[in-house]
Amino acid sequence: MKKPIIGLTPSHNTENDDISMRPTYIRALEAAGAIPFILPLELEQEDLKTLSNLCQGFLFTGGADPHPFLWGEETHKNCGPISVKRDQMELALLSIAMEQKKPILGICRGAQILNIGLGGDIYQDISSQYRSAFPIAHSQPMHHIHPSHHVDVKKDTLLASFGDDTTIQVNSCHHQAIRKLAPGLIAGGVAPDGIIEEIELPGYPFLIGVQWHPEYLWERDQAARNLFLGFVNACKVIL
Repeated sequence: MKKPIIGLTPSHNTENDDISMRPTYIRALEAAGAIPFILPLELEQEDLKTLSNLCQGFLFTGGADPHPFLWGEETHKNCGPISVKRDQMELALLSIAMEQKKPILGICRGAQILNIGLGGDIYQDISSQYRSAFPIAHSQPMHHIHPSHHVDVKKDTLLASFGDDTTIQVNSCHHQAIRKLAPGLIAGGVAPDGIIEEIELPGYPFLIGVQWHPEYLWERDQAARNLFLGFVNACKVIL
């Protein structure tokens, strides 16, 4: 059977201008039956469209903080490194992908970029901008192959279709998080402290953003595996 090609957005090291890709994303997509394709950062709009035509879906990966100017804020003192090149490329790609009605999966930063690109915003720093009675370790002290907190899954969402439980175990490696949802998006999963952990777009073929890193969990966790399988199966429809 023909495999779908998934375009991945790379990380950008602004100190040496290198781009990179963690193999965990590639392995998860390959195991789900897809061919991963790492996209370049610096392309003209028409060239990006040409490359996007080769792909049946897109994975917006984790990485550096989005620039706060994207949603009209000044830079918070706890904001981390940013990449303007990556921000520009990913927002352009999101527009192209949605125009083509192709499946989209965002992970960590990727989920935040989806929300920002569609008109929402994010907390620049959870620890100083969000308060809860029991502060959850959203930047966990253990390795990412281990879950660190639960996510409450809302009924009748795409996220709910990936498992039988109303809660799932997730890992956590972020200091920023979605604050105001973009128009049209819903929160399908929320952490016990109220932080939005999953977003999706009802009525779109497949658009999901997760705040955790399922690419570290899929070998041991059925819900993480089903997320990648669901994404790749949606991409197969485009073939």
